[in-house]
Amino acid sequence: MRGVTILVNKQTRVIAGIDTHADTHHVAVINEYGKPLADREFLAVGSGYQKVVEFIAAFGTVVAVGVEGTGSYGAEIARTLRGEGIRVLEVNRPNRAERRLKGKSDPLDAYQAAQAVLDGRATAIPKAKDGPVECLRMLRAGRNSAMKARTAAINQIKGLLVSAPDRLRAKYRGLGTPALITALQRSRPTGHVADTEYVCLLTLKALATRCHSLSAEIDSADAAMKEILNSYAPMLCDLPGVGTEVASQLLVTVGDNPDRLGSEAQFAALVGVAPVPASSGKTTRHRLSRGGDRNANRALHQMVLVRMSSCQRTKDYVLKRTAEGKSKRETIRCLKRYAAREIYHQITNPQPAPNNADLRQLRTELGITITTAAHALGHWPSKISSLERGIIRNDDLATRYRQWLTDQVAQNTI
Repeated sequence: MRGVTILVNKQTRVIAGIDTHADTHHVAVINEYGKPLADREFLAVGSGYQKVVEFIAAFGTVVAVGVEGTGSYGAEIARTLRGEGIRVLEVNRPNRAERRLKGKSDPLDAYQAAQAVLDGRATAIPKAKDGPVECLRMLRAGRNSAMKARTAAINQIKGLLVSAPDRLRAKYRGLGTPALITALQRSRPTGHVADTEYVCLLTLKALATRCHSLSAEIDSADAAMKEILNSYAPMLCDLPGVGTEVASQLLVTVGDNPDRLGSEAQFAALVGVAPVPASSGKTTRHRLSRGGDRNANRALHQMVLVRMSSCQRTKDYVLKRTAEGKSKRETIRCLKRYAAREIYHQITNPQPAPNNADLRQLRTELGITITTAAHALGHWPSKISSLERGIIRNDDLATRYRQWLTDQVAQNTI
C-alpha cells in the first residue's frame, strides 16, 4: 500500500502505529474499523517528525497514535505528537509467539502497534520526559555509572595491595577505605619503570585519584538532584524515610506527568508492590508481584527499613503484625504497599509537613533542657533537636512531644 494515494473523508477517524528505530521510523495508519490505509518510512530527524504528523493527519481525525519505545528511539516523535495535541500511547513489543506466526517486518510491526491501540491492549500513557523529572533521570544515570566506576576502582586498589610488596602492604595496612584513598592520592612514587614497587604505587595513586574525582562527580550530582527536589517536590522529602535517593527514584518512575496514573492502585502495580491474584478453585490467595520498576521497589524497601528503625508508628505496626503470626518478610511487603499509597498521594496532592517551630520556643519558656525532654520521651537529644529545627519529620513524636510540653505547662500552673 506504500506509494498509493488514498482519498478519504476528513471526518474519518484514524489510528496510527509507529515502529521506531535509531535512524528511521515506520508509520502505519488504519481506520476505526481496523482497515489498513497506508504506511510509509520516515527519517528520525526533526523534519521527518513533522512529515509524520502531516502524513497521519492527511487521512482524517487522529484518535490516537501507538508508539513503540517511547523511552528510547520513540521519545522525540512522542514529544512531537504530544506537542501537536495528538494522544500518544505506549505500545509493547509483540509477543514472540505472534511474531513466529505472522512474521516480522517494520510495516507489520507498525500495523500491529496501531491495532493494539484499536483493540484496547495499549492503554499506557508514556512519560512526558520534558521537565525536571527527566533532569533527575539523567543525573541519576550519570551518578549510578560513577558509583559503579568508583566501586570498581576501590576493589582494584585492594586487589593490588594484596599482592603488593610487603613494604607497601605494611604502610597502608589497617587504613579504612577513605583514609587509604587519601593517603594513596597524596603519595609521591619515585623509582624506575622496571621496579615493581614503584609501578605498583604509581598505579595505586592513579586509581586513588580516579576515586577522588568520581566522588566529586557523585557529590555534584547529589547537590543538583537536591536542588531540583527542593524546587519541584520539596514536600516529598518531608515524609519519614524519604531522602534524595528515594525521592528522585520514585519521581523518575512516575515521570513528569503524574496524571498518567489514574489511581494509587496503578502506582502500586508500577512499583511492584501490588499483590497478584493466584486463586484456583476453592483456594483464594495472592502471590508476590515480580513486575513493575524494580529500582522503585528497592527505593520503597529502603524507605520501609528506615521507618522500621526510627518511626514509632511503623514499629507498633510491626509488633502488631508479628503478634498475628506474620513473618518479617510478609510485614515488610505490607508496609511497602502502605508506603506506596502515601507516596502516591504526596506526589499527586502534596501536603506540607506540620510546623514544629513552636516546640523549641515552648521548651525554652519552660526552662527545660533538651536532654531532659529527650529522656522523658525516650529518644536521643540529637533527634529531639533535629525535630525542633525541622530537619526530620516524625508526626507521632512531635505529637507526643507537644502533649508532654502541654502537661508541663499544666503542672507549673498548679
